[in-house]
Amino acid sequence: MSLAACIVIPIYNHKDAIGGTVANLIPHGLPLFVVDDGSDEPTQAVLAALAQRYAGQLTLLRLPVNGGKGAAVMAGLRAARAAGFTHALQIDADGQHDAADVPRFLEAAHAAPHAVILGRPVYDASVPKSRLYGRYLTHVWVWIETLSFAIRDSMCGFRLYPLDVACDLIDSVKLPTRMDFDIEILVRLHWRRVEFVSIPTAVRYATDGVSHFDVLWDNVRISRSHTRLVAGMLVRSPLLVAHKFMPRRAAQAAGVRTTPWWRMAERGSRLGMALLALGCRTIGPRLTSLWLYPIVAYFLLTGRAARDASTRYFAQLQRFRPNEATPRPGWLTAYRHMLTFAQSGFDKLVAWSGQLDFSNVKFDDAGTLDALLASGRGALVIGSHLGNLEMARALAVRSAQTKVTAIVYTEHARRFNSVLAAAHHDFAQHLVEVNDFGPETALMMQERIERGELLVIVGDRTPAREAGRTTHVPFLGASAPFAQGPYVLAHALACPVYLFFCLKERGAYRLYFEPFAERIELPRRERARHLAIWAQRYAARLEHYCCKAPYQWFNFYDFWARPSGGANGRT
Repeated sequence: MSLAACIVIPIYNHKDAIGGTVANLIPHGLPLFVVDDGSDEPTQAVLAALAQRYAGQLTLLRLPVNGGKGAAVMAGLRAARAAGFTHALQIDADGQHDAADVPRFLEAAHAAPHAVILGRPVYDASVPKSRLYGRYLTHVWVWIETLSFAIRDSMCGFRLYPLDVACDLIDSVKLPTRMDFDIEILVRLHWRRVEFVSIPTAVRYATDGVSHFDVLWDNVRISRSHTRLVAGMLVRSPLLVAHKFMPRRAAQAAGVRTTPWWRMAERGSRLGMALLALGCRTIGPRLTSLWLYPIVAYFLLTGRAARDASTRYFAQLQRFRPNEATPRPGWLTAYRHMLTFAQSGFDKLVAWSGQLDFSNVKFDDAGTLDALLASGRGALVIGSHLGNLEMARALAVRSAQTKVTAIVYTEHARRFNSVLAAAHHDFAQHLVEVNDFGPETALMMQERIERGELLVIVGDRTPAREAGRTTHVPFLGASAPFAQGPYVLAHALACPVYLFFCLKERGAYRLYFEPFAERIELPRRERARHLAIWAQRYAARLEHYCCKAPYQWFNFYDFWARPSGGANGRT
């Protein structure tokens, strides 16, 4: 993830300190957003002079009336995100924080771009004892509210936010606007399973410093906030406890819409998957499958990224065929969508455990496959994440001499694949993991094609190292990126190409195997045009089967999202 960082400084009547704070930050070369929270006229004059002096690097925002530190910070974060920045470093205007630590915050953000980077104050003798001891009471409450020690200090005004996740929370939840903002936003981000990184940083209290902390009313507000958060913790406590036994997901899953699929963390623990496999062997698939219902309910509640992707997908589908009986986007539809995905994964486990009844796997028309098998030729078979691609094993069932190998991008799903490998010793022989479609991959595939094998790849995802090699074509009424790799490979292999879709219909699997091209040619001078033609042909067939089985679309990320600054089509 590329980092585009800026600095947000909320200010209210710190006219004597703001000049030094800005001067210490300017050398770091980051754009500054200074948010004037309704300051008095002398402070406004100082800010206007600074804006003029540092024109081009300092943006001055002014709130008409004093709304509180939280209101100023939220205004700054929104403005930074609207300007195209990915991260914002919040720092107080009063000069308490050490500007020399800015590079350390940025370094931590580069190492963990989806984490909130928190300053952990290191005080000198200037700190008032009442403020020092009072902070620890809030820390204890925060640890209770999160059932965690991840947030080491919730009140330090020196912190760095990933803007997508922070602004998503700001726009969806009513947060307090005063001093209690700094505490509540962190607790709620933790509830959304955002990662936190703490950095020790020096904090100095000036003897003549101006503090806007209202001992009475700000403590009342903070107490009220803790009451609200404790109540929220009690409601969420089963999930908060469950999170301790589940891998912590990256912040992409908390609302970043344009995260590439290969960067999305695999959810679920290997232990949970292994228990499902054990259940299949002991009490049987039918009873074990009942566990999926509460498991999916848990992932529905905690999996915001997948839930949002499902909603966007069904909304796109509704726009594409408004007069059809398309499922309406919403929680119930998302639950059924995710349940269908879980059942598909469970069926893979059953298949590799040797407990699948292949009499329930039927071909819509086996003539095309039979003709290919009779010829003894190898072929490239393009599948997708629509339906259950694992049933490609059924292609080999029709001929004991036929070998079917899946070429997959499995780095993001190794826990699940390790469980499948444990279920059947031949699993690894039928699966080859790749990270790109380079010369070595093409050579390996050529050898397998010459041996008469069927190589199955997907056409609706791009390997991580091939992220830019896509062609945008219409899909469900909007432009979407499709991988160029399958068509480039088919051209290099000079072999026939087929499409394969496997849909679950009325409790049984129906396989659709259809010819796509006898040979794909990509003339050098018209390469881009021909790639677009083949990608569009594939997208049209994927679109057909997607409308046929809308709940069996299993790309749980924003399929239509464009990379920042991306062109309409990449070739």
